[in-house]
Amino acid sequence: MPRLILTRHGQVEGISPERFRGRMDMPLSPQGEAQAEALAAAIAAYARPAAIYTSPLARAVATGASIARATNAPATVAEGLADIDYGAWQWKTHAEAKAADPALHALWLEAPHRVRFPGGEALQDLLVRAADLTRMLLARHPEQTVVVVGHDSVNRVLLAHLLDLPLSGYWRLAQEPCNLTLLDLTDRAAKLLRLNDTAHLAGIG
Repeated sequence: MPRLILTRHGQVEGISPERFRGRMDMPLSPQGEAQAEALAAAIAAYARPAAIYTSPLARAVATGASIARATNAPATVAEGLADIDYGAWQWKTHAEAKAADPALHALWLEAPHRVRFPGGEALQDLLVRAADLTRMLLARHPEQTVVVVGHDSVNRVLLAHLLDLPLSGYWRLAQEPCNLTLLDLTDRAAKLLRLNDTAHLAGIG
């Protein structure tokens, strides 16, 4: 069965204090670069992946490149891993989004599966991408370990899909920058081995 190493890109501007980053393309911060190197070393010590798939956004591509250098695995951009499109909310702070539409902002925090961002996507759009990615991984890597470098929202939805959980549980599936989440995949189910492990980032930032 394929083993999935799921991770999120390293630290970038807009994570703390938080903004709705989405499709805003930006480089890793110095802290993010250090996180990516530590993540790459942890993955190389754990496994020799056959392939790495990354979001097309620069922060994920750079994180994937660090892993590729450490493991000698090829890194490929997967368009389906692009971050959620926040539409009119892109790069707004939570305070700005709340001021623009208090009801929708409250709904995002309380029932995220019922939200479509103005001019952007809904979590259900990500779910379609997550399902397509899962099918591809199962078909292309039936007995191999692969790394997927995504984003907070993408990874949460992918985990919900793989673990057969409702999108209403979105906020329960935390995904910190450069975490390690491990799953074994089969045609019928996924076995979660590790979730949002950041022990390898101790002392960074």
